[in-house]
Amino acid sequence: MEKKQRVLILDKERIGLKLRRMAYEIWERNADEKSIALIGIEKGGKILADNLSALLREISPLEITTLSLQINKKQPLAETPPIASDLNGKSVIIVDDVANSGKTIIYSLQSILTYDLKKLTVAVLVDRKHKSFPISATIVGLSVSTTIQDHIEVETEGAEITAVYLQ
Repeated sequence: MEKKQRVLILDKERIGLKLRRMAYEIWERNADEKSIALIGIEKGGKILADNLSALLREISPLEITTLSLQINKKQPLAETPPIASDLNGKSVIIVDDVANSGKTIIYSLQSILTYDLKKLTVAVLVDRKHKSFPISATIVGLSVSTTIQDHIEVETEGAEITAVYLQ
């Protein structure tokens, strides 16, 4: 069986541009808010949330709370991870690096919807069009049509997203 070739679809410079545009879109959609909460799904979503949070602090007066959520992707119902902050009445953005089937995002709602939110938005760096769950990202860096066999890989170096590959 032949191994699939890795194709670079976003380099560091383009990722920076996508993140800045996403940050502006988050601000535009929350211009009437004083504060928002970004919840990054571990690991890639948390790195993305931290980057968006830093950009939002540069460009907007919003008070940003950045939280982390750990989902067991193999057994998402095994445990319900608690959110370490009161989200009642808040505008919340769930952040993930890649929206593939929508499974991770939908199971993250289990913890988030225990609160009475004001607004809920989903932001992803890369959105694939093969959803098994009824999830649609509101804020998207790059939308990619792929085959079911294709894989999106997001590379990080510490707190920085350095590349996105299609394999």
